[in-house]
Amino acid sequence: MAFERIPAEMSGTLAQAFKALGDPIRLQLMSMIASAPGGEICVCDLTPAFTVSGTTISHHLKVLREAGLVDAERRASWVYYRPRPALMRQLSALLAVDQPANA
Repeated sequence: MAFERIPAEMSGTLAQAFKALGDPIRLQLMSMIASAPGGEICVCDLTPAFTVSGTTISHHLKVLREAGLVDAERRASWVYYRPRPALMRQLSALLAVDQPANA
């Protein structure tokens, strides 16, 4: 849960991450990456899950990388993606709201 106001320099980073997640395809990609068994997933497993082109998926993955949400590692001809937990925790903490005891 957010216990204090976020610093101005951090707000830019978080805003970029939220903006990246504001697209339905990127949100689905992030969900697939974050829930991947073993903590990472190959682009070869991501692309077939969508009806858009591989080029479009590559663009969306680039946006997620640039926003700091995922890391990518090339292995031979494939790229593997994994979530960046620190930024994910910051986003999660900002969205967490305590429920009142009588709610």
